[in-house]
Amino acid sequence: MVTEDCLRRVEEPVPVPAAGEVLLRVLSLSVDPTNRVWMREADSYLPAVEIGEVVRAAGIAQVVESRREGFAPGDLVLGMPGWQDYWLLQGDDLANVVPPGLEINDLLSIYGSTGVTAWFGIEDVCDLQPGEVVVVSGAAGGVGSVAGQLAKIKGAGLVVGIAGSDEKCRWVVDELGFDACINYKAESVPDRLAALCPDGIDVYFDNVGGEILEAVLGNLAVGARIACCGAISTYNADEPVGVRNTDNLIMKRARMQGFLILDYVDQFLDAILGLAPLVAEGRITYATQEVDGLEHAPETLNRLFTGDHTGKLIVKVADPT
Repeated sequence: MVTEDCLRRVEEPVPVPAAGEVLLRVLSLSVDPTNRVWMREADSYLPAVEIGEVVRAAGIAQVVESRREGFAPGDLVLGMPGWQDYWLLQGDDLANVVPPGLEINDLLSIYGSTGVTAWFGIEDVCDLQPGEVVVVSGAAGGVGSVAGQLAKIKGAGLVVGIAGSDEKCRWVVDELGFDACINYKAESVPDRLAALCPDGIDVYFDNVGGEILEAVLGNLAVGARIACCGAISTYNADEPVGVRNTDNLIMKRARMQGFLILDYVDQFLDAILGLAPLVAEGRITYATQEVDGLEHAPETLNRLFTGDHTGKLIVKVADPT
């Protein structure tokens, strides 16, 4: 877990932008399992956060002062401001001005990393066909909750979620429209998967890895596809649980593929345009939980690993002006 001895809280003067730079006030930060991945000593798909650097995180910030074309005072900007109050955007930093009229929390959830990740996982990686049996782990989380609903919309014959409490399972079934949900803390996942999916699992959207991935591998249908989106069960482990039954991928002629949202940067608008009418029509339900105060970022990140949340976690740093 991310404890206080992992971090140093520093107060410095607000920077003054030089030519080509933009000063922004950070408004809200996205809380994602990948924040923890970036804190590892080893590099991942991005370089590890160096000791002494600002903790990396995506978020929304508002332009205070700009010396760069395309950014005007008051503009809302989506980028990687990190855990800080003010962000000095420099020439090589990735950031985009967002259109007016969208809620900040929506930009960090359904139209941000969680919704867009679910969209491309289901639309592309899973190659879902009508009538197929779909299982989604982390079903009450930001990505999993949307992925299961998209699977239903695309005509899945059965969508089974896996979550960590009876309350979450009720929300997943009653509010999101999944056909069933397994409480992995109170039930045997292999037994319940066998009972709910007697002919095997065609598509598995994996957000957790570890023992649950192993349980799914043991109950695949011929030609199954597994989309490896996350492995949150392993991120804090000294020695992650190994998956032993990958030979079933051979027996079932199945495919297991990892993917990142960064693979689809040039297609983000396609996902947003696909999600927007579904949200407007009430066909997709999503939840956000907002925590007020930058000082609460570490404990909020830890809530991803204790399961003390439903939907997307967001840390609010300041109000827009």
